[in-house]
Amino acid sequence: MKKEHDVIVAGGGLAGCCAAIAAARQNKKVLLIERYGFFGGMATAALVNPFMKYNTFDEKGNIIPVNNTGIFKEILETLDRRNSLFISFKKHDRPKYLAAGEVDKRAVPKRTFNEEVLKKILDEMTEDAGVDVLFHSFIFKAKKRGQKLTSVSTVGKAGVREHKAMFFIDATGDADVCALAGCGFDIGRDGDGKCQPMTLCFRLGNADPEKVEQMVYDIEKREKLNAKYKEMQKSGEIKNQRENILVFPHVGNGVVHFNSTRIIDRNPLEPQELSRAENEARKQADELVKFFRENAEGFENCILLQTAPQIGIRESRRIKGRYKLTDEDIVKCVKFYDSIARGCYGIDIHNPTGGGTVIKHISEGGYYTIPYRSIIPEKINNLLVAGRPISASHEAHSAMRVMPICANIGEAAGIAASICTDMRIKTKDMDIEKLHEILRKVARLY
Repeated sequence: MKKEHDVIVAGGGLAGCCAAIAAARQNKKVLLIERYGFFGGMATAALVNPFMKYNTFDEKGNIIPVNNTGIFKEILETLDRRNSLFISFKKHDRPKYLAAGEVDKRAVPKRTFNEEVLKKILDEMTEDAGVDVLFHSFIFKAKKRGQKLTSVSTVGKAGVREHKAMFFIDATGDADVCALAGCGFDIGRDGDGKCQPMTLCFRLGNADPEKVEQMVYDIEKREKLNAKYKEMQKSGEIKNQRENILVFPHVGNGVVHFNSTRIIDRNPLEPQELSRAENEARKQADELVKFFRENAEGFENCILLQTAPQIGIRESRRIKGRYKLTDEDIVKCVKFYDSIARGCYGIDIHNPTGGGTVIKHISEGGYYTIPYRSIIPEKINNLLVAGRPISASHEAHSAMRVMPICANIGEAAGIAASICTDMRIKTKDMDIEKLHEILRKVARLY
């Protein structure tokens, strides 16, 4: 492995992988540091599945690609070629322009994915791009000189190692490098600083495949089960404060994927709080397994197949950047002059203190953009952020935090880092036209 690199990317989730691949494809020497032994972040370590909405439709029902472009599109296409990308929804994503019962395959996106295959694809893509990989390494220190970051230090099996580079990208999901470097950040919502709840995804298997299909797609049957669930919440038999049961299809036969645990009033940045959250979430998973065995037809003999290796974190730090994305920017579908990524997923705020979820959809055919200024942290001139910790309000963050958008942000950050490295410029001095020119060529985003 090279002793010094042009670009170091911290965190190997989709944002980090896309950033590293993009920078390496611009002929930069790139080091990608990841705390686990595999890539994918929330998609693989937290089993967040399926991908949320990444395209929209025009008034004729034609698909408008929003996030399924660039490197993320390559990931989708490779998953599909390997029979590892599946239709996730049947009715809910069909454009309103189609008549009742009319089938348009363009309107049935494939979003459920096999995360084990995704791990291998990300291995291959980083290797093909020439990215140096460092697994099982945790970043605990950032060294700087003035307003320039000079190195990050990791701890692993071989002890402490220092890694130097000209440029850095923080794709840790929690803005860890930014915090270590002394950058400003916000946490949670205004007023009390509480973050959206954490969720431990899990899977049940050995269920009747036909009943699993009904559970996922038959709204009436699911609502009947939800009525029983709420009744047991009131009696105290169900402790989970989530307002309903959220299930998705899975790639396996007779398997159902749950995104239904809800851990509130726990700080995802405090180790003891995070430890308690993991413990509480497994208790909630057990509670739901018992509930399904006793109340869901076809699930009488179901078994708990898997809980995610780590709890899913929706929100933690959000950097203070040169522009703070707002809920109005999201809802009004603002197009920024320095946009680097797009999004069509709406505001989705899970109540930080109990039940209830605030949903504000984006109108079909519409999309908003993410400005380059929102990925620039204050105080450090050679550091960008990729993924969910960008500069945004609590409300705007709830929309842009999903994986397809984070992947596109990551790709743009990797290209921006390459430009800054080549031109020896500060992040704030980016030539936006140059960035757009490369994005048009490699990702067809503009």
